Amino acid sequence: MNHTEARIEQVAVAAYTVPTDAPEADGTLAWNSTTIVLVYVHAAGSSGLGYTYGNAATAEVAERLGKKCLLRKSAFQIPELHESLLRELRNDGSRGIGALAISALDVALWDLKARLLGCSVSDLIGRAEPSVAVYGSGGFTSYSDEQLTKQFSEWAASGIGMVKMKVGSNASDDPRRAQVARKAIGDHVALFVDANGAYAAKQAFALADRFAECGVTWFEEPVSSDDLAGLRSVRDAVSAPMEVAAGEYGYDTLYFRRMLEAGAVDVLQLDATRCGGFTGFLEAAAVARSFGCPLSAHCAPSLHMHAGCAIPGFRHVEYFHDHIRIERMLFDGFIPAHDGRLMPDRSAPGLGLTFKRQDAQRYAA
Repeated sequence: MNHTEARIEQVAVAAYTVPTDAPEADGTLAWNSTTIVLVYVHAAGSSGLGYTYGNAATAEVAERLGKKCLLRKSAFQIPELHESLLRELRNDGSRGIGALAISALDVALWDLKARLLGCSVSDLIGRAEPSVAVYGSGGFTSYSDEQLTKQFSEWAASGIGMVKMKVGSNASDDPRRAQVARKAIGDHVALFVDANGAYAAKQAFALADRFAECGVTWFEEPVSSDDLAGLRSVRDAVSAPMEVAAGEYGYDTLYFRRMLEAGAVDVLQLDATRCGGFTGFLEAAAVARSFGCPLSAHCAPSLHMHAGCAIPGFRHVEYFHDHIRIERMLFDGFIPAHDGRLMPDRSAPGLGLTFKRQDAQRYAA
């Protein structure tokens, strides 16, 4: 194909709000639905699919950006298109909803380019590993002990070797809940906790010792990610093998650089649905590599398995309960974890996903 002929002809955007299967909460928020914002970019008889998770207002921003910056441009020039999207948001701000919109459009561009070239996104990016590890993520603070036990024991039985629970809604009860989780998964599955920034630094110091008693090895956002000094103080206070992780709320490489320069984390979390799609994810990964900091991906497993395979030494993808459920429901081509790992289907073009429009219609926002 003559690459200059693959001009983008249409951008279509829609949002779908899917109720949760039970009330959910973490240390700082409660919710009963999740919204997925879907983007299609069309060129030369092919369509690229991208998506993000966030407020439905993201759809309006993504549609405006796509029509302003992408139409009639070559679908193959992703760096140029990505920069044009960022420039267009200069006065509005390229973080928050703007970043979510750019992320969905960027993922769609990568999917489109791979489909035009007849390869998977994994092969288009390039692979360091054929598959990525996952950790089961749920254990919401709204769950009863029975719900927590059922979810975690099922993940452990399926071969997932790491699970993460939410903490922070009731700090005094969190050590007991961690013991419930440990009993559910046994001694050979790693246990992570995520406070979503709910604790104060001294509170986090004390709780880290309690969590260590039941073998917790990952303490995510013990304090707010905006408090880099606080994160660093917790990181300095906890003992190996416990690691401090954060970064899921980062929208650009400057955010990640500041976090790394502060020595605030042992592991940096990236989210391609927030940090500029695959383009932003790969840029941030290069920054993290320059600091010698390992990476983990936040949620959206059907996207992150492609990006994660490209990163040498990549840790794992968050196999988040809500996103597993939505992606399984709404996408043909969804790949579940097998023995605790995700492997992209290299025989399928692009992301290998086809959106189930009819099934999704009842959730249209």
